[in-house]
Amino acid sequence: MTFASNFYLFQSKAASWRDTLQMGTDRTDSDKVPEFLRSELFELDQHIKQLGETLMEILCEGLGVEINRLKNMACSERRHLAGHYYPYFPEPNRTVGTKFHTDPSVFTILLQDHIGGLQVKHGEDWVDVKPLDGALVINIGDILQIMSNDKYLSVEHRVVANSFRKPRISIAIFFNPGNMEIKYGPLPELITPPLKLAIYKQFTMEDFMMKFRSKGLDGKSSLVDYFLL
Repeated sequence: MTFASNFYLFQSKAASWRDTLQMGTDRTDSDKVPEFLRSELFELDQHIKQLGETLMEILCEGLGVEINRLKNMACSERRHLAGHYYPYFPEPNRTVGTKFHTDPSVFTILLQDHIGGLQVKHGEDWVDVKPLDGALVINIGDILQIMSNDKYLSVEHRVVANSFRKPRISIAIFFNPGNMEIKYGPLPELITPPLKLAIYKQFTMEDFMMKFRSKGLDGKSSLVDYFLL
């Protein structure tokens, strides 16, 4: 479990006006989770894992590959929860809640509260993602964009600074491959030369995450190092 305030403060032109509590959901590290919320976290994680694997089946069907393809590649095995707290900021035009970026994940499941503030890039415009009671936001991440060979595209998004008197709270759960040693890349089933060539090279998760952490939140920069074409 880690706590952070103003992510990438020394790498960004402006501070991200938020605090974040992060934790992995791996039971082997259960002693790192406070006891008072341990059972609730693991119960939530089981439901989230089931939802994530159902989403993976749907995504595989959309790609035209076997429905358990992503699950069999351990894409549901490494889950990471981040609770974001966005306090009131009286001059919201001077900074952001979270800088624009794409997620370095297979996909992200997000629950936002009623206050809102999440925006996605559409063309050259930023569009509000208005909160819906009981709804979850699913963000395609950079890893799935690579694995799908651009069939699915990661979504560029940001959070504006909170101008409301009440704090904004959101919960994000990131799904990442659990095997840190094998190589990931475009699924071979999606590559049929000469008509469909691989756009990206292969990578290990250790290398991918190390490069992401070195660059921080900066648009779709996670993909730059993996282009083949």
